[in-house]
Amino acid sequence: MAKRERVMRMSVELPLWRAVSGYRVLTALYAIATFVHQWADYQRPFVGVGYLAVLLVWTVATLPCVSSAQACTKRFLGVDLTLALVGILLTSVADPNHGDGPTLPTIWTAGAVLAFALKGGWRWAAFASSLVAVANIVQRETPSRDTVHNVLLVWVASIAIGYVVEVARASERTLARALEIEAATRERERLARDIHDSVLQVLAMVQRRGTAIGGEAAELGRLAGEQEVALRTLVAGGLTPASHASEDVSQGAVVREVDEPDGPEDTGPRDLRTLLAPFAGSRVTLSEPGAPVLLAPAAARELAAAVSAALDNVKRHAGTDAQAWILVEDWPDEVIVTVRDDGPGIPEGRLAQAEGEGRLGVALSIRGRLRDIGGTAELISVPGQGTEVELKVPRGKAS
Repeated sequence: MAKRERVMRMSVELPLWRAVSGYRVLTALYAIATFVHQWADYQRPFVGVGYLAVLLVWTVATLPCVSSAQACTKRFLGVDLTLALVGILLTSVADPNHGDGPTLPTIWTAGAVLAFALKGGWRWAAFASSLVAVANIVQRETPSRDTVHNVLLVWVASIAIGYVVEVARASERTLARALEIEAATRERERLARDIHDSVLQVLAMVQRRGTAIGGEAAELGRLAGEQEVALRTLVAGGLTPASHASEDVSQGAVVREVDEPDGPEDTGPRDLRTLLAPFAGSRVTLSEPGAPVLLAPAAARELAAAVSAALDNVKRHAGTDAQAWILVEDWPDEVIVTVRDDGPGIPEGRLAQAEGEGRLGVALSIRGRLRDIGGTAELISVPGQGTEVELKVPRGKAS
């Protein structure tokens, strides 16, 4: 929701409302200056003085009403437009021989019409500008070409602005909805990773152990297997990650837990080497730089979790006797971690088949984690020559 609120604050309407506020003040002053300049031409100047005094007070007092669509009420719009129409008609009272000169409110009237456009769109703008056009024609009696031209200009401009505002509002709603969907999708992916790294692995282990023990344990294993399939189907159905490969991760040990709760120690960069050090052993060789490999806490944990998932796949698919190597490279613009094994490799088409079966090990535990921190994961496997997983995290997004 934070993203949606940020979108609303960046609304295209806000600068337009500010522009209308400034326009109303400036045009009110312009109307007064025009009247003072033509003072001698008016037969009843006191009418103009009274009207313009009311106009100036109204303009200043109602500035908060034109600060946003919420503040601009229908009652205000009605009174505002009425004031503009009265000013146009009072021009003939102030000077019966005024002819084709400017009316008392002059171009201030356009501000009232623009407020209608911003508040209600092009239909409201058409309604307000049509009333202004009628008032001008009545006041002029025999309008000149310039009068008709000005009336049409205000009419067309206000309708165009109203239409643009409607399109902008629709675009903002669409963008806000898209951000909500994106946030919900990422949360589902995160939950799916947690399920994959814990619940599914445990169910698979119970199924395997129960089948091996036999008896009542075999029935328990069968039920665990059914629940595993149902849960995998649910995860695969709720998530449709595009262009992400997946693999078979149904059997094997539980992935090591590397996600740690946020705390005071997570305020500074983490040394990736300390998170990868526990993975080293007789079957896993860790090669790392001599200097600390510093990453943001969240990026370091996600990268270590992806390495853990890759090693877990080595155990299940290459066997417990397979040898694995972890290579950490710390470059100025990115951190690269490569996990390679000497197993049999992945047969062609196996990843696509696993995805269809709802097994989302690579897609969620590896690629999904890297995608969330702005990185990428590439899997290279040649049958008979092992598998290599290359994890890249851009320094600018992870530090």
